[in-house]
Amino acid sequence: MTAPFLSLAQIRNRLVLTARAILRDHRLGPEGRCPICRTADCSVATAAREVLRTA
Repeated sequence: MTAPFLSLAQIRNRLVLTARAILRDHRLGPEGRCPICRTADCSVATAAREVLRTA
């Protein structure tokens, strides 16, 4: 289905799946930094955690 025809539950589910994928990609490495952003406090992962917390 295309976006205009998605229910709110479907949109929420897609946001959750996207947030989980982001957290997998931005998981801290052995040196304690995000392998993509190269920072200790990855703002992308923080935003994904907030999406999961509010969903």
